[in-house]
Amino acid sequence: MHSCDAFNKYVLKRSSLLKRSSLLKRSSLPSHKIHINDSSGSIRVLRIIARLNVGGPSIHTSLLSQGLAPLGYETLLVAGQVGEDEGDMSYYARSRGVHPFYLESLGREIDPSRDLRSLLSIMAIIRRFRPHIVHTHTAKAGFIGRLAAILTGVPVVVHTFHGHVFHSYFSPLKTGMFIGIEKRLAGFTKAILTVGQRQRSEILGYGIGDSRKVISIPLGFDFDDLVTAPGGGAELRASLGIPQSATLAGIVARMVPVKDHELFLRSARIASDLSPELHFLMVGDGELRPALEKLVVELDLSDKVHFCGWRNDLGTVYSALDMAVLTSRNEGLPVTLIESLASGVPVVSIDVGGVRDIVDHNVTGFVSQTRDPAETGEYIAALANDRSMASLFGNEGFIRARKSFSSERLIGDIDLLYRRLLLENGCSAPVPASVSAPAPAPVAVSVSANFSSEANR
Repeated sequence: MHSCDAFNKYVLKRSSLLKRSSLLKRSSLPSHKIHINDSSGSIRVLRIIARLNVGGPSIHTSLLSQGLAPLGYETLLVAGQVGEDEGDMSYYARSRGVHPFYLESLGREIDPSRDLRSLLSIMAIIRRFRPHIVHTHTAKAGFIGRLAAILTGVPVVVHTFHGHVFHSYFSPLKTGMFIGIEKRLAGFTKAILTVGQRQRSEILGYGIGDSRKVISIPLGFDFDDLVTAPGGGAELRASLGIPQSATLAGIVARMVPVKDHELFLRSARIASDLSPELHFLMVGDGELRPALEKLVVELDLSDKVHFCGWRNDLGTVYSALDMAVLTSRNEGLPVTLIESLASGVPVVSIDVGGVRDIVDHNVTGFVSQTRDPAETGEYIAALANDRSMASLFGNEGFIRARKSFSSERLIGDIDLLYRRLLLENGCSAPVPASVSAPAPAPVAVSVSANFSSEANR
């Protein structure tokens, strides 16, 4: 098997340092095993994500972990803990045959003690798994995972911005600190990926990386996941008391401030006045749900707005909808819009993040240029009142989304990138003699670190 000599020497040097780490030795969790197919000739990728909550990053990391295997990759997916008020999407990884290792110390919130334990744990995993590539996803995992990779000398470090937290999340002081950290980390990162061209322009505009290092690779999806049993949408409507004849507009999002459900509801009030047969479906949950339920009453929409919590069967959700709506203040490449269009459902969205990379205004949906509820509400009503236009938008969106955002394209793009980066950084890209042949029996390596296997989750 080929590898980087410098990388191997650095790992050996760091191994003795980690053995002397008192914090690592104090880990109270039992040891678990990481399996390495040492004789398989695979390219080993350590993929790290802060948590497998509902959203695009969970789908993305699961698809890549599964889809790259036939091309000669062995991936270990490491994930943190999903918050109590977040939807858990670990089921999607399992459905793909991906079994993550869960770091109990890794979470969304900043916690110096837990974050240090996460750093040491990931360094220990790197020492055992010996990845050729560390690829991090989302902000928290991007910071801790890349720092661990830098400290252990991993030859190729990649980070994907699925969105960013540089506005609409934190105070100006904290935001400036995060931008400064990203600028420093960019110097040690071989490739910085964005999920769309507009997001790439944003990241470069913040002074993070350079035009050669920052690369746009759009998301990809297995659209077979959206296939649903005939009548599924009608059954969902019936279960929620939504008339089959109603025009149904829906929003699929975490109920948190950045998603701005208040704008959705105020737009719904205006749209309902213009198109009385409209009903509205809110898919998701979160900290703001009680406040949103109160706002529904205040807006006199109690008989029109339906909350259904998190759902695993999004194909059924989209088959029930006549249009999807997005009102976020900050987005990367909104997954719900791609899934909606790929289901033949037209969309109404605020112009935010990479929306324009997905939606062609007046062709596959409407894009509001302001955050005025009147504009968004009028667009919703326009689709409701002109079913022929809505059908045309949906059909065009179906064709475009399935062409541009396939999982096959994503996996091919990432494979080419990984192999180029390995060659540029002095590491041969091993290619198994037959990627379709059964892999040799793995070598079990015990790791004492603060993480748990799926069986102990």
